[in-house]
Amino acid sequence: MNIDTLKNWFTLYKEPSLFGRYICLDHISPLLDELSKKVDLRQIGSSENNAPIHLITLGTGPKKLLFWSQMHGNESTTTKAIFDLINLLIDSNNNIASAILKECTLYIVPILSPDGAKAYTRLNYNKIDLNRDAQNKTQKESIVLNDLIQQIKPDFGFNLHGQRTIFSAGETNYPATVSFLSPAGDAKRSITKSRKQAMQVIAKMNEVLQECIPNQVGRYDDGFNLNCVGDTLSYMGIPAILFESGHYPNDYDRETTRQYIFFSLITSLHYISTTEITGKGYKDYYLIPENGKCFYDIIVRDVILNGKNTDIAIQYKEELTKNNVKFIPKIVKIDNLQKFYGHREIIGEKRAIRNENVTVEIVPEAELLKFYLDSELFLIEQAKS
Repeated sequence: MNIDTLKNWFTLYKEPSLFGRYICLDHISPLLDELSKKVDLRQIGSSENNAPIHLITLGTGPKKLLFWSQMHGNESTTTKAIFDLINLLIDSNNNIASAILKECTLYIVPILSPDGAKAYTRLNYNKIDLNRDAQNKTQKESIVLNDLIQQIKPDFGFNLHGQRTIFSAGETNYPATVSFLSPAGDAKRSITKSRKQAMQVIAKMNEVLQECIPNQVGRYDDGFNLNCVGDTLSYMGIPAILFESGHYPNDYDRETTRQYIFFSLITSLHYISTTEITGKGYKDYYLIPENGKCFYDIIVRDVILNGKNTDIAIQYKEELTKNNVKFIPKIVKIDNLQKFYGHREIIGEKRAIRNENVTVEIVPEAELLKFYLDSELFLIEQAKS
C-alpha cells in the first residue's frame, strides 16, 4: 500500500458522524446499532456507573488481535480512527480488507471507560486511572478487560491512547504527532521476543508515517510499571503496542492526527496479516526518537512584564461545557524559554504586556484570553471542539 492509497481510503471510509474531541457512547451508539446488523457485536460488561461496554468482533483468521480505546475517557482520537478502520474492513469490495479478515480476527472494545468518556476525564466514575489498575483490578472496567485478555489470549494487544501537546519527537521543534511504545515487561526492561515482535510492527508503521509526517513520530518512555495494562501484557509474553495520538499543527480537534492513526492501524493489520512477525528488524524501532517535552501551546516571547524582559508560556486547559470541549488558555510559566517551542509563537519585540481583563494579573495559573502588547490586541482562545 502506498500513501496515495491510504489517503484515498481515509477520504472514503472516514466516519462522518464522529468529529472533534468529545466522543462518548451517545456518539457511537447509532454506529453500534448499524454494526450489529453486519458483524458480531455484544455487550461484555458494564462500567462502574452501569454504562455498557461493547466488543466488536471482525474476521475469522487465526491471528488474534485485541484493541481497546478510550481507557482514558478524554483520549478520543483513536476511537474515531477505529470506526474509520471498521468502515474499511466491512467493505466486502475491498480486497485488502478481505485478506486481513481471512488472516486475522479482530476484537475491538471501542470505549473501555464510558463514564470517563461521558465526563471527558482521564479517570473512571470512581476517579481511578484504569491504566494503573491492571494488577489490583479494583474496577469493573479493569475486570472486563482482564477477562477478555484471558479468554482471547491475543497474539497482539493494541492499547490506544492520546497524549498532550507538550510532547516533541526527540529534543526538537517537531511535535510528536504520533507516538508508539513496545512496553517493558520487567524492571530491567529486557528486550524479550514479544517486545521485539511489537517493535517490528511499530518500525513498519513508522516507515510509512515518515513519508507523510517526517520527524513527527516519537517513542514513548518505557519505564516499567506492572500496574499498566501494556506492561502487564509484556510481562505475560504478549506483544503490546501502545498508540499515542498527539498534536499536529493547528489541529486541536485531532482530525489530522486521526488520519495518521488510521494509516498506522491499517498498516499494522496489513503487515501482520501478510508477514510472519518474528521480531526480525526490531532494531529499526530505535530509529524513532524518544519523546521530549519541548512544547507549550503558546509562547509569548520577549515581552516586558513588571519592568522585566521575559517570556510567557501558555497551555490550554480542556473543559467540557455543554457537550463541547473548551480550550482555556492558562499561564503556566514566566521565564526565559529559549529551550522551548510554542505551537504558536508571538514575538513581543520588548513591548509591555497587559491583560485585556484589567482585574486579572499576568501570573502563573491565571487565564489569559486576550492581552495587549502596547496597544496591539491579541486573542488566543481556541474554538470549541
